[in-house]
Amino acid sequence: MRGTTASPDTPRTVPRRGEPPVHRLEVRLPDDVPFAVGSFDTIGPLSRAAFPHRHTFYEIVHVTRGTGAHVVDLDRWELRPPHLGLILPGQLHHWEDARDLDGSVVLFTPEFLLDHPGDRELLRRLGERPWLRLDPAAHARTARLMGELAEEYGQGDAGFATVLRSLLHVLLVRTARLGARAAGRPARPAPGGPAPGRHAAVAEEFARLAARTGGEGPRSVRECAERLGVTPGYLTEAVRAALGRTPAGLLREARTQEAQRLLARTDLSVRQVAARTGFDDPAYFSRFFRRETGMSPGAFRKHHDRRAASIEADPGPA
Repeated sequence: MRGTTASPDTPRTVPRRGEPPVHRLEVRLPDDVPFAVGSFDTIGPLSRAAFPHRHTFYEIVHVTRGTGAHVVDLDRWELRPPHLGLILPGQLHHWEDARDLDGSVVLFTPEFLLDHPGDRELLRRLGERPWLRLDPAAHARTARLMGELAEEYGQGDAGFATVLRSLLHVLLVRTARLGARAAGRPARPAPGGPAPGRHAAVAEEFARLAARTGGEGPRSVRECAERLGVTPGYLTEAVRAALGRTPAGLLREARTQEAQRLLARTDLSVRQVAARTGFDDPAYFSRFFRRETGMSPGAFRKHHDRRAASIEADPGPA
């Protein structure tokens, strides 16, 4: 099926040795629409992948049937359908002992949100509570929306991309309401929501940079500001206004989360994890990690060790 992750060799970028594979989204030609929707069967076998992997795109799953578990980063969610789940770009996830898995899968890249830039903030918030159990009413509403998305995508009539963006926006807003209620928060936007104008655009670009936690990612607020063509002071002001956080805190959080993923899900040594997350000195990385998590990298790995044999180990020195 066009527009999906297809065979194992075509949709992946080549990971560095010892790291999980990275899947990309094949666009629908000739329209170049970075979006796909379908059942687990029509999307393809990788939609049920039992090995840890990453995406360069967002994935929303509406699970209507099945047993087993869905593992995202360090969290394991037992399947008791119906569920609605979100996987963010860069997260490690896989299905564990999944049987009779059925439902709908929606895939889209960050660029697809062009018409609704505020949806990026909704997705960020949903990522804080990415797995929801649906009551009968929410399940029925979600199923209808998924059906409309699939119908519009399958027909491909004039203007279908705009309709898909609008339907996706409705799905995200409704899901955010469910997440807020489940967490006991008000359903209305919080004061720290996206700010209008240039602040929001700068904060959005910063969020993209912060997500690049590998060697190509920025290591400091100053480096981020230089890449974005603003001063560090302006960047701090914009990010705080849009996200209610400081850029320094978000960078620390992103690097810590990436280190946790690699420690828990790969056989990379602590030295290699340090290098993958932008630390030249493994000792400094260990101090940073302990300060952020309260545990040493070795203790964290021992406590959370769920490494999968399908990931190729790097036999290099520690």
